[in-house]
Amino acid sequence: MTPSPTSPGATAPDATAPGTRLTIRRPDDWHVHLRDGAMLRAVVGHTARQFARAIVMPNLRPPITTAAAAAAYRQRILAALQGSEAAGFTPLMTAYLTESLDPAELERGQAEGILTAAKFYPAGATTNSDAGVRDLAHIGPVLETMERIGLPLLIHGEVTDPAVDIFDREAVFIERQLIPLLARHPGLKVVFEHITTADAAAFVAGAGPNLAATITPHHLHINRNALFAGGLRPDFYCLPVAKRERHRLALRAAATSGNPKFFLGTDTAPHAREAKESACGCAGIYNAPYAIESYATVFEQEGALDRLEAFASDFGPRFYGLPPNAGSLSLERQDTEAEAAEAVPVALELANGTDHPTRLVPFHAGEVLPWRLV
Repeated sequence: MTPSPTSPGATAPDATAPGTRLTIRRPDDWHVHLRDGAMLRAVVGHTARQFARAIVMPNLRPPITTAAAAAAYRQRILAALQGSEAAGFTPLMTAYLTESLDPAELERGQAEGILTAAKFYPAGATTNSDAGVRDLAHIGPVLETMERIGLPLLIHGEVTDPAVDIFDREAVFIERQLIPLLARHPGLKVVFEHITTADAAAFVAGAGPNLAATITPHHLHINRNALFAGGLRPDFYCLPVAKRERHRLALRAAATSGNPKFFLGTDTAPHAREAKESACGCAGIYNAPYAIESYATVFEQEGALDRLEAFASDFGPRFYGLPPNAGSLSLERQDTEAEAAEAVPVALELANGTDHPTRLVPFHAGEVLPWRLV
């Protein structure tokens, strides 16, 4: 991370002065939901303007279960970016694991340069997960193939047992599913995605080199109280749900620690306004528009701005065995008290190729973040 030319050799106090510019290697997002159709066309630019690459989730309807479907989806993503400044963005495609998936499909998809990873959703755990896997033990041949060819397994780490409290689902998953999985497949590369608990942070930190984790901006900023501040707040409802304050603090410590087992994954998950404010509101926080600014705010608050680049740009490619990006991205610190300070919009009306724009509420709506993308 490079200090602004106006403050060469900036120390931590100088690095938080208005007008300071921070330049980091172009980051990647290792967990995004881009959806499809009109929603894809509305949101993909927000990810592509910040990140050079992104791991794209396969939980569409129908889910992406074949290499051909992943290749076709990749083409739709690239087509949505044609003519934009972000046309150089690279979507990294994943397959949705089901209990009937042929392991040869994954091997073929990786060999053809289509698949970067495969995703495990516990059946019924989150949006469009009803076709998921009931138990990791049911897909042994698939996992053996992934272990052999080095294809990473991405995990939504929650149990769906109705007897388990929703705030305990991640911790119970570690005991019931993750520990046995790692014992059965010690050579399998696993990403424990969007971790939300001190339990998960400690387990990943203490595990072997084949286990890593992504951490979202919203789980670094909010705890479960945000869901009920002044009333029911659907824009803060996500899965895995935000936990107690001690868990948020543990995640902040992990993200800013400089430990290469933790890296950036936004889990940005757009839902139209009417879907969030319905009788059964959808889970997901749309953080893509100001994601890197959100992370930079946390790293500044934790006195760890010098570690932002590694978390955002280096540790993810290292785990996936990919080269780091060649380009750079710059952020500038604004005076949050100034009248001209730029606030996050309270709502976004996004063009989507139809006559009716997509209306979304971004994470940090109405807030003034200290950092803004140059």
